[in-house]
Amino acid sequence: MQVTEVRIYPQKEKRVKAYASITLDNEFVVHNIRVVEFKDGARIFMPSRKTNEGRHRDIAHPIKNELRNQIEEKVINAYNEKTGEKLQLIKKK
Repeated sequence: MQVTEVRIYPQKEKRVKAYASITLDNEFVVHNIRVVEFKDGARIFMPSRKTNEGRHRDIAHPIKNELRNQIEEKVINAYNEKTGEKLQLIKKK
């Protein structure tokens, strides 16, 4: 599965730098991916809903790390290209 399109919607919020939509294999779209900035870089968060217990649970997410890494890199690169910023991706340990 490949990310074939990324659309970035910059925000003027303190930590949420943008929302993104991605298209996979020109056939499936995922909206509301958040680009969030931290002190040491940025991370992306898949769309989620708040549970009755107050926790957030992803609605859609990649199963394999290869696809997650591809999504993260393409979204951050698209953000940097669109805004002229140089956010660095924080890699999960």
